Amino acid sequence: MLIPRQPVPRLVLETLASGTFDLTRDNPQFATLVVFYRGLHCPICATYLKELGRVSPECLERGVKTIAISSDNENRANKMAEKVGFPELRIGYDLPLSVAKQWGLYLSSGHGKTSIGIEEPALFSEPGVFLVRKDCTLYFAIVQTMPFVRPHFKEILGALQFVQENHYPARGEYTGPV
Repeated sequence: MLIPRQPVPRLVLETLASGTFDLTRDNPQFATLVVFYRGLHCPICATYLKELGRVSPECLERGVKTIAISSDNENRANKMAEKVGFPELRIGYDLPLSVAKQWGLYLSSGHGKTSIGIEEPALFSEPGVFLVRKDCTLYFAIVQTMPFVRPHFKEILGALQFVQENHYPARGEYTGPV
């Protein structure tokens, strides 16, 4: 389990249009919003990434860089990028499932074609949203077992404004006895 205020696992992978992404070298003003998505087969993911594409400029104004990542190969990631239609949105691909597990993501087995007729991979990760501070420590994490009911990026933007204006500390860091 990842703990707020502690370093996150190493995250290095290729992106479609931005070269190699290395979280330790991303150098945001405030943080990086890392959005793990299920893959091309997920219609909810496409809608979710469109929302991320729309709010990414506002995130950047608040000092937050964004990236969307899946275990899809480059070809499937390109098809998702075409669906999403935000060429400036960084999309990483070929996430090793061992790294997904280090991040606390749930893994699912493929069950054939989805409602949009695209084959699920044999194994893939379920969604997760992580805000990682400039020093590569975790600020917050939202991890899901299903594709449904994801946090809205507009709400995350509002929270970012509050956090930054009030120097609100990361919460959930206590690991002692209870």
